Amino acid sequence: MRRPARVAVIGGGIAGLSAAVRLRDRAPEGTEITVYEQSGTLGGKLRTGELAGQQVEFGAESFLMRDPAGGESAAVALVRRLGLADRIVHPSVGQAALVVDGRLRPVPGGTLVGVPGDLGAVTTVARPAAAADRDEGRPLLGPGEDVTVGALVRRRYGDEVVDRLVDPMLGGVYAGRADDLSLVTTMPALARTARVEHTLAGAVRAAQAAAPRAPGVPVFGTLAGGLGTLIEAAARESGATIRRDATIRELSPTPTGWRLTVGPTRDPEHVEVDAVVLAVPARPAARLLAGPAPELADVVGRLDYASVALVTLALPQPQLPELSGLLVPGTEGLLIKASTFFTTKWGHLRRPDGLALVRASVGRYGEETQLQRSDEDLAATVHRELSAVLGTPLPAAIDGHVQRWGGALPQYAPGHTDRVAAVRTALRAGHPTLALAGAGYDGVGIPVCVRSGETAADEIITALGGSGT
Repeated sequence: MRRPARVAVIGGGIAGLSAAVRLRDRAPEGTEITVYEQSGTLGGKLRTGELAGQQVEFGAESFLMRDPAGGESAAVALVRRLGLADRIVHPSVGQAALVVDGRLRPVPGGTLVGVPGDLGAVTTVARPAAAADRDEGRPLLGPGEDVTVGALVRRRYGDEVVDRLVDPMLGGVYAGRADDLSLVTTMPALARTARVEHTLAGAVRAAQAAAPRAPGVPVFGTLAGGLGTLIEAAARESGATIRRDATIRELSPTPTGWRLTVGPTRDPEHVEVDAVVLAVPARPAARLLAGPAPELADVVGRLDYASVALVTLALPQPQLPELSGLLVPGTEGLLIKASTFFTTKWGHLRRPDGLALVRASVGRYGEETQLQRSDEDLAATVHRELSAVLGTPLPAAIDGHVQRWGGALPQYAPGHTDRVAAVRTALRAGHPTLALAGAGYDGVGIPVCVRSGETAADEIITALGGSGT
């Protein structure tokens, strides 16, 4: 008689919890699922908090509503699966600004993560080198080729488009720089069309045409009540046993599956399972892979991460522009790289007393020393720089919060996608009951992480098709 399969999900972020929900939905009835979370809190970089009596996100604030093909994103599908669709809300203000030469200028529309298909549309913020984007009789990228975003865009459009537009766009998402980040991983649609098109403008337009934006469909959404409700519902609906403060120190293969060493060195616990979803960042994943697959651990562990701090200020009746927020190019010499005007952007958070919540993101890849400042210094610097950028002194904050995310955002170097694919191929061949999931492998953003967790769960279900006794 077969016993139920036992699956361990290591990591209680959105990727791990999405894997747990998928396992509950699709694995054979009776499958035992346990989620191991090293910290005391589920959700990873999704964390809803409170400041001055107001709900606020201390991590990711929203999700894309559509997937690259124009359909419903994996995040929206999960929200529906969890019965939270009636809580989806959208920004009431969508226009953002760029800080250029110390002044606010509207972010040009019609770009692809800042890369324009029409150079005339960005002349208010940058002077493109239009003559450089000429047809040279061959596609921009060769088969299988990957380059940094900055290398391609600088070559075709010049430095200002990268420094003033593309770099702050990518920096707002990855806290990295266009000159370091893989085109294939961060902008896969553009990479695909660049293998066909002979000009960058043509490649951008082709990528946009391949995924047309549906009229009237909002780009972003979040949940009334905060994204913490998504985490709570996923943990509940998965039916998994949730173990918080449970550090997995070692992962060892057994004849029938895996042995997990849990807890402190002086008092370890050993758990036998049939399969594992490894939904943790690359470096802890590499440590766990070092025993069963040292050569793969070396590849996984090469991925670097950027650290950031999110500084949120509660301001009484500030004079804020009707903007969702702003982006700051690194060339401006400011500490802040982006800011969100929460209570302007999200209408459901506005208060009749005029109290506003403003959040700024601090920390670029390679500038981690800036984050060694005290919370008080970070908050004061953010207040001072925002006042200067907005051209009017902001009132003194009545409350504030600094959320530090150490090693939070993966920095995908060229070739990342191929390296991850090779690791997964090797795992399927040698350790088919072990699957990787999360931002360190498939990209950032809630929909990507949800899909990554679900795909890992599907692989485990397939691998366990004939297992169990």
